[in-house]
Amino acid sequence: MANALTSEERKILLGIARNVIETYVRTGKIPLEKRDETALNVQQGCFVTIHRQGRLRGCIGVFTSRMPLWKQVTEMAVAASTRDPRFPAMTEEELADFSLEISVLSPLVKTADPNSVVVGTHGIYLENGMRRGVLLPQVATEYGWDRETFLRQTCRKAGLPTDAWQKPETSIYLFTAEVFGEA
Repeated sequence: MANALTSEERKILLGIARNVIETYVRTGKIPLEKRDETALNVQQGCFVTIHRQGRLRGCIGVFTSRMPLWKQVTEMAVAASTRDPRFPAMTEEELADFSLEISVLSPLVKTADPNSVVVGTHGIYLENGMRRGVLLPQVATEYGWDRETFLRQTCRKAGLPTDAWQKPETSIYLFTAEVFGEA
């Protein structure tokens, strides 16, 4: 994983995401806040997660990026607020009451050993045929899952049988995330 972001860089990314969501939901336009900070111009995958009243409201991300991190956060903020297929697009009324979390991701590393999953450290991305599922590292911790439950829930999210992680045709990838949110 790249060097950790400073608290100021984290604040900048959270501010960008909040401004983008508020502006896009109100106007349909994406404001671009070009940033010069070196750490914010690294090409890195990220997820933007939106919560309302303690509940998930949208979460979308990418594992790799061909754009600077600040711009990828911009894109994912718009997607999480308007294109998460689990939710309708956010409305102006919801802008008064939401919080953000950003997960900046390490590259994916394929593993042949499901026992190498460290709950609270690793996120899981798995694929089997056309089915894919991902759960961020913080999800297992938030729900108090052990390793096997985490693997089963990732399979479930992919629309696979919950034991698919044990099948040789299922590929399992691990990643870590620098996770930060609004206070």
